[in-house]
Amino acid sequence: MKILVVEDEKKVASFVKRGFEQEGYAVDMTSDGEEGEVYASGREYDIIVLDIMLPKKSGLEVLKSLREKNLKTPVILLTARDAVEDRVKGLNLGADDYITKPFAFEELLARVRALSRRGAQAPSSLKFSDLSLDPVTRKAKRGDEEAELTLKEYALLEYLLRNALRVLSRTLIAEHVWGQDFDTETNVVDVYINHLRNKIDKDPDKKIIHTVRGVGYVLKES
Repeated sequence: MKILVVEDEKKVASFVKRGFEQEGYAVDMTSDGEEGEVYASGREYDIIVLDIMLPKKSGLEVLKSLREKNLKTPVILLTARDAVEDRVKGLNLGADDYITKPFAFEELLARVRALSRRGAQAPSSLKFSDLSLDPVTRKAKRGDEEAELTLKEYALLEYLLRNALRVLSRTLIAEHVWGQDFDTETNVVDVYINHLRNKIDKDPDKKIIHTVRGVGYVLKES
């Protein structure tokens, strides 16, 4: 899962980013409303965590603009103010949830997980061919064999499954799984693809993770 956090308080931003990364999520950060809107409009995210009080452009203004552009990415609003008017206005503008500062990271994480499970695009189990991935236990199963995954292996496989049959470039994979600070000069994507192949794609006659030479990878049946 890839999350955009738009928050200008450095301590809060660092706290949230560290927490999400420890859960295996890729996180992009920005600290003002204008840049946050640019990121949200131009990149692919699963969830946006958006502070209301931001420099240059308020979170509510950003939210209104994104919804007018028909961007449907779930948005959780962060606010230091607990006035009913703020909550109502945010929800009326298209926010999916809100949380009031100060908050426990566990609560924010629970809300993110709830939103990620909502609707038809977030099934209880992701499946392709004889491979399944349980987002709750973070375990993969290929046929009758179950595989334990590290956080990054899980994030990579989840992204491949959610984009099955779509050719994904190494850059796109890296940005989604490792975030905006990813070093494009490393071969970490190829290394982790090999980790996954060793765990869930060992049968040469039933390969589903395929290399697209010069581009990246695609999840498809042989």
